Amino acid sequence: VPHPHHLSSHARRPSHRPHPRRPPHRRPRDLPGGGGSPTAGAPTPPLRVSPSGSAWGRGCSGAAGRGHHRLRPPPSHSEPSGFLSLGRCPADAQPTEAETAVWNQVNAVLEESQGVLAELQSYTGAGQEIREAIQNPGDLQLQERAWSAVCPLVAKLKRFYEFSLRLENALRSLLEALTCPPYPPTQHLEREQALAKQFAEILHFTLSFDELKMTNPAIQNDFSYYRRTISRNRINNLQLDAESEVNNEMANRMSLFYAEATPMLKTLSNATTKFVSENKTLPIEDTTDCLSTMACVCRVMLETPEYRSRFTNTETLLFCMRVMVGVIILYDHVHPVGAFAKTSKIDMKGCIKVLKDQPSTSTEGLLNALRYTTRHLNDDTTSKQIRALLQ
Repeated sequence: VPHPHHLSSHARRPSHRPHPRRPPHRRPRDLPGGGGSPTAGAPTPPLRVSPSGSAWGRGCSGAAGRGHHRLRPPPSHSEPSGFLSLGRCPADAQPTEAETAVWNQVNAVLEESQGVLAELQSYTGAGQEIREAIQNPGDLQLQERAWSAVCPLVAKLKRFYEFSLRLENALRSLLEALTCPPYPPTQHLEREQALAKQFAEILHFTLSFDELKMTNPAIQNDFSYYRRTISRNRINNLQLDAESEVNNEMANRMSLFYAEATPMLKTLSNATTKFVSENKTLPIEDTTDCLSTMACVCRVMLETPEYRSRFTNTETLLFCMRVMVGVIILYDHVHPVGAFAKTSKIDMKGCIKVLKDQPSTSTEGLLNALRYTTRHLNDDTTSKQIRALLQ
């Protein structure tokens, strides 16, 4: 896996001459979710960046700001000092003493995230009960049945919303840790690999949650029925037990949250933008370089056969794609000109291509996220080629 320390932005923009053929090398070890054992003999070090700023594999494009990321084969004698593991956490990605406080805070949120996804996946809604109640407004028994079915579902939706607030706080803590002085972002990603992995896991959860939410219209229908019933009973001066749990103010906030096509991603995008605006002494490049580096790592893993061959299950592949799309969207919301401009440090053509090379069933939701939740896709600075790729 490409080590972020090499993804320095001080290298020159490469010429347009054909890239020299890379020397053959052995297969990497410990790629996320790879499974299986490496080839016989001594294992090859994973893709990484050398102190001189070069790395194995293919390049990260972009000429904005500090220059152009480029990845080149390191000398054969160089030994890796570590790597960014995105799919599972090997021993060298455990938190250091300095990381422990933030890691524990974020880990508590991540431990809850799987339960949230499981609950959302099993969310079937109260469509039948609601339809019967609407079709028979004078049948008190059907009204009570629909209300009894909807109330526990709304309580569940409230838990999802409250979890988004905890996720927002966790993201903020990670951004502070991965961008604070005196180290540049790429060095942070090398030094705090356990936190970098947690950042990736948050993005994986976020895209997973939003994919499930977008394909479940029952969420909006249930909550709309709940709000209509509350309003109707207020007019009739009736107090319902559920109101004490989801009061009017909470219901308004939840309504705004679930009205978004991708509510969790919107929450993280707003949190990242707010983090940058509130930390005016922190160069914006410190945040955007962190995001573009992670996007580059994911793209190289996805487009390089040596690394792709280690992805032995679909979920690991999806993990990498979701993280890549997540950091692209955050970058596009934070950077003044966004991810699609020629000066962007993210190779958008390469990222879109690796998504389109996968079966459409697994990537259509991710491509839609790029189409509809980014900020700068329709700007004049976006090339016609990139727009055509996303059509």
